[in-house]
Amino acid sequence: MLAQQTIDTIKSTVPVLEVHGLAITKTFYSNLFKDNPQLLNIFNHTNQKKDRQQTALANTVYAAAVHIDNLEAIVPAVVQIAHKHVSLGILPEHYPIVGQYLLAAIKEVLGDAATDEIIDAWGKAYGVIADVFISVEEDLYKATENAGGWRLFKEFTIEKVEEESDAVKSFYLKPADGEKLPAFKAGQFITLRTQVPGEEFLMNRQYTLTDGTEDYFRISVKREDDVTPNGIVSNFLHNAQIGTKVDVSAPAGVFTLVQNDSPVLFISGGVGVTPLQGMLKTMEGRQASFIQCARNENVAAFKETIEQNVAATDGKYKAVYSDLDGYVTKAQIEEFLVPGMEVYVCGPTAFMETVIQYLVELGVSADKIHYEFFGAAMALQIKKTV
Repeated sequence: MLAQQTIDTIKSTVPVLEVHGLAITKTFYSNLFKDNPQLLNIFNHTNQKKDRQQTALANTVYAAAVHIDNLEAIVPAVVQIAHKHVSLGILPEHYPIVGQYLLAAIKEVLGDAATDEIIDAWGKAYGVIADVFISVEEDLYKATENAGGWRLFKEFTIEKVEEESDAVKSFYLKPADGEKLPAFKAGQFITLRTQVPGEEFLMNRQYTLTDGTEDYFRISVKREDDVTPNGIVSNFLHNAQIGTKVDVSAPAGVFTLVQNDSPVLFISGGVGVTPLQGMLKTMEGRQASFIQCARNENVAAFKETIEQNVAATDGKYKAVYSDLDGYVTKAQIEEFLVPGMEVYVCGPTAFMETVIQYLVELGVSADKIHYEFFGAAMALQIKKTV
């Protein structure tokens, strides 16, 4: 428990964090990796280069400050982040290092405004928050092991490759030790870790599981046109030979299908189709509709399978092709909405911002809108009504 004086001091920093939070987290990561380059074997390099991780941490710190007197309010966010952490292999010994550099970054950015009282209060608050994360993550590690999974990483072999579209290939991964694999929920992901030739550090990339049995996991990967770490790993896979060895984490993630009788609408943008098509395949006794957005028909992965699965539920399917990353209109979405419908959205962040804003304007309640995106967990910039 934090003393009331500590809580009051943390609360007083909320306006400052709203203005300087991103500068603090940028400074934090810069100093952390400069002094501890080995940690680059854990973090997603693209999230760093595109400021996603910095923004995610700034949002987390800000939310912790706002709710420091009621941390229960941020438990859903903690659980989501914890799933990402266990997938990347974050361990208890990493937290003191993070705390040291985070407090130093607050002091460096705020200067004299970061009084001893403020630094001391944040030190105590960080200790409480870190303990929450460590506890939740240990529970997840143990639950995974009890379900037949493993802690950290395990060696897998690429056994088969299939083309899903001009841009997407599916990779069938089998454990090198021949052990049976645990069950997973549609929408969950694994982290694939590999040493890409020419790269100094290990590369980590999270991919949705698009299929699997006790013998294999399947991921479906879009070929990237850029040279960011995401592009490096994805293109490494697209050029990998059968028999290539990679390290894989156990399944994780909370973006899964809510189990009720409500009709469902899936709205995907680009490779965001991967978790949604997996959820669709598990639908039993519920109507499911699907809006699939892509640049053109040639890059729309799983199109025929989705149409067939939607038809089996008496739902509706629509493909939207556009050079603007497949943006869908509000009117097109409205055609699919029915009362009580659960809506799942996945794709590029800008795509989801647009789609979720439309859903809000069309009267869909926040508890019926479910979304996931690829990258560090961070809040979408949409109206506060969500």
